[in-house]
Amino acid sequence: MTPPPRYVSRVCSVICALMPILTLYFGNIDVSVTSSAFIVAMALVLQRGNPRFAQLSSAVFGLFYCGYLPCFWVKLRCGLAVPALNTKLGHVWPVVLGGQTHWTVGLVATLISISSIIAADTFAFIGGRAFGRTPLTNISPKKTLEGAFAGLTGCILTAVLLSKILCWPTTLLSASGFGVLNFTGSLFGDLIESMIKRDAGVKDSGSLIPGHGGILDRVDSYVFTGALCYSFVKIMLPLFGV
Repeated sequence: MTPPPRYVSRVCSVICALMPILTLYFGNIDVSVTSSAFIVAMALVLQRGNPRFAQLSSAVFGLFYCGYLPCFWVKLRCGLAVPALNTKLGHVWPVVLGGQTHWTVGLVATLISISSIIAADTFAFIGGRAFGRTPLTNISPKKTLEGAFAGLTGCILTAVLLSKILCWPTTLLSASGFGVLNFTGSLFGDLIESMIKRDAGVKDSGSLIPGHGGILDRVDSYVFTGALCYSFVKIMLPLFGV
């Protein structure tokens, strides 16, 4: 695979960093994403030498993967401003974090989602170490079916428990579905990042965090989950009247 020129990669990095900020202040980023992809395409076409389609596809995928998808966490947290049901916790929510006015469905959904992903990773690691026998996929040889089942169980239990505490979602079925969705997004986000690293011939995405690799190695489970959770809260729950 032919990587894009270094200056194009730097431009993509700047655009990816700006996308969540634009989402926070303007809400809709469809136009900015389209414009960014066009700018990157022009830069590649006008470069010296022979531009390759692999350069364009990897650069545009980088915008989507590292820029567009993380924006859904901003939309989930800040775009769903309906007040949450549990006003008791809202009254004691720290002022430095926005106070009672920030105790919204978006905040509750974000807290449950992040907690569920952490539980899924923890349960999957413990379950895989204790009972793991059957490989899950060739992409990540250390992952097992037993570990995945343990992670799914921990994710659902965490989502259901927090839904009872935070009074959202309001039904057991929707809370369980939210847990399944979080687990699915985290698992396949991890596997997709492993596939990218394998294709690039590297073990870690970086070396910023000693012993853990790069930032992407720590947040790969969250990349797709934000978009899935936002769609679940914004589309699926109202569709079923929850």
